[in-house]
Amino acid sequence: MNPSSLRALLDHWEADNKLLRVKKEVNPLYELGAVLNARQGRQPFYFEKVKGYSSPMVGGLGGDRALLADSIGIAPDQFVPKIIDSIVSPIPTRLIGTGPVHENVVLEPFDLDALFPIPTYHGDDSGAYYVSGILVVKDTSGKKRYTSIRRMQFLGENKTNVLITSPELLQQFYEYEERGEPMEVAVMFGVVPAVVLSSQISTHLYHADKLDVAGSLIGKPLDVVQCKTVDLEVLAEAEIVLEGKMIPHEREMEGPFGELAGFYGTRAPQPVIEFSAVTYRDNAICQTIFPSSYEERLPMALVREATLLSTVRQTVPNVKQVHITMGGVARFHAVIQIEKRSEGDGKQAAIAAFASDKDLKHVIVVDEDVDIFDPEDVEWAMAVRVQADQDIFIVPGAKGSPLEASHNVRGVTAKMGIDATVPLAHKESFKRTSIPFGPIDLEDYL
Repeated sequence: MNPSSLRALLDHWEADNKLLRVKKEVNPLYELGAVLNARQGRQPFYFEKVKGYSSPMVGGLGGDRALLADSIGIAPDQFVPKIIDSIVSPIPTRLIGTGPVHENVVLEPFDLDALFPIPTYHGDDSGAYYVSGILVVKDTSGKKRYTSIRRMQFLGENKTNVLITSPELLQQFYEYEERGEPMEVAVMFGVVPAVVLSSQISTHLYHADKLDVAGSLIGKPLDVVQCKTVDLEVLAEAEIVLEGKMIPHEREMEGPFGELAGFYGTRAPQPVIEFSAVTYRDNAICQTIFPSSYEERLPMALVREATLLSTVRQTVPNVKQVHITMGGVARFHAVIQIEKRSEGDGKQAAIAAFASDKDLKHVIVVDEDVDIFDPEDVEWAMAVRVQADQDIFIVPGAKGSPLEASHNVRGVTAKMGIDATVPLAHKESFKRTSIPFGPIDLEDYL
């Protein structure tokens, strides 16, 4: 059975020697993040001592493809079909009376910073931030539940502001605001990677309950409990939950903050959350994600791969695999592998990719013999199979991503498709060398 709680997962990884315990005390001001970033978010860390606090903190849980796959019991190459299947066949959550997250309940007044650490990550960040919290809300009808990761800047006492980039969630808040009503929220910390992964699914595309999708990823229903001060359900085995309300017509300046793409975002007024309760497990384990690390990028890349494959397949049915690269900030670069059957398949696949995601800038299409997860193999295909005047096309002045600095300078983005597939009439001229022997185990020879 795949672990459904953070504690069970940590025990599993520690038994397999995959969890690094940091026994030295670390400062939440820069130092903790620097240690996480030393492995780029690809290594699970357990910080036993965080300066000024009695609670430990974990990070780096979802930045390695193999470990993330292990957490949901699949092979690393099965992510895309597993995500698609979980969206199509979610497993509904199960409401129970109470759970571990309600072992401790703190009601206002309280100071968030006095309860658990809130790290500061970059030198020019505007303050301390929550960056790994799973925000839970309901629509204005109170019937549909949505989850997403939102960064929140600590403002003091029981307040933060929150950056909302989802058009649907922002519109939802505006609807409450127009009625002069607060929007109830809960923020969950200390959850398994499947919950983070499912939170990246597009509400606009799928309208799925993401906690139900997380249950399908894990393979069983997730238990939820009713919050103490707001009408929302949260995971019974979450380590920490903040309950509160987004206040209508109240804004506080947020930023700058070190963004996904590795530069600082702008400073702007953002909505404010006033928290009414904090609930947590005995001996609660805090959780964070280093911004712009693999742990932030990989879950969003995997979900985008599922969308990309589904979209490209509509016009190029012979697509085999797709890959959103980490070097392309988990959204700007894609590599697509196809079984080429007719001339034009390569360019058509790239065109379909751009239609699937406005954030994509550069798309490379390759044949079946190229390992799309090996940057050197992809570069090799570009080097020996691409003629720029024939195989590259550029779309100027297209819509791009506000997370990309060069787009923000111009307001639009140029997109480039590269067809690195072999001309069908000349396949023999492009045949790769091979050795009809092996594989070799050098230990047998040395």
